[in-house]
Amino acid sequence: MSGLDVATADLPGWKHQYSGKVRDLYVPDVEALGGEHPLGDVVLVVASDRVSAYDCVLEPGIPGKGKVLTRLSLWWFEQFSDIVGNHVVSTDVSVAEGDGLIPAEVDGRAMICKRLDMFPVECVARGYLTGSGLVEYKADGTVCGVSLPEGLVDGSRLESPIFTPAAKAEVGEHDENITFEQVAERLGWAAAEVLRDLTINVYARAEDIARSRGVILADTKFEFGSDPKTGEILLGDEVLTPDSSRFWDMNLWKPGGSQASFDKQYIRDWLASPASGWDKNSGSEPPALPAEVIQATQERYVEAFTRLTGQVIDL
Repeated sequence: MSGLDVATADLPGWKHQYSGKVRDLYVPDVEALGGEHPLGDVVLVVASDRVSAYDCVLEPGIPGKGKVLTRLSLWWFEQFSDIVGNHVVSTDVSVAEGDGLIPAEVDGRAMICKRLDMFPVECVARGYLTGSGLVEYKADGTVCGVSLPEGLVDGSRLESPIFTPAAKAEVGEHDENITFEQVAERLGWAAAEVLRDLTINVYARAEDIARSRGVILADTKFEFGSDPKTGEILLGDEVLTPDSSRFWDMNLWKPGGSQASFDKQYIRDWLASPASGWDKNSGSEPPALPAEVIQATQERYVEAFTRLTGQVIDL
């Protein structure tokens, strides 16, 4: 399986349930397994090579991208396991029919995960001002209700990281930035405070690690869920990847200018350029990504993985 397209075919021991912009979700095939899954109430999360920007899934995908996302997420989970647990149960590959482990077809891009009750909030942490946060700041000096000092520019480092949540949207829709108070109204104050504190604490740990490797973690988003049995809040989905984060080259960082990045900003920039011939507000489908954009994006994802982990990845 290439992972480039929406996966609708069932995998051995698993049945396809849902496809998002990038990930495909499978549930255990209880008939094939002869009963309940041996690891409990779990799902199979497969990271495809699909790539999205401006709320559109683009064609073609980025070869090997799903493997980068999966391995980098697994590496990051280990870096702050003392702060918060995560949903990963197993990354073992199937060795016998009916064992319920990861099918060989998706080896390297899949995780067996505990099923969580996910919070309907994107938990965003920003340590630098850019993107939609910059747009809000220019309008009224705040980001998601958080007041910031005057005189900041694109790429400015904030005095301390801020929690800037967003309401999750359906596939094809745009997440909406909301305030902490709005999160509290939806989830309750206790849950909102826990999510805010976990978001900032995990970001702070990750930002320190990234800086020690010459990488600036400008911002990122986390997704949390609660264990239906214990109520424990855990990290879910992916974490701190080039899909969900902005990674900049620390040696080339310059506030007020464009940053050398190791993420999908390269694709956003190409789509917004005259070279693409596309207007994101036109309602038309985005153009196919040219080969040079695909290659350059792949190189940036691999660079992010290598710089952060110090490891080599075989795509």
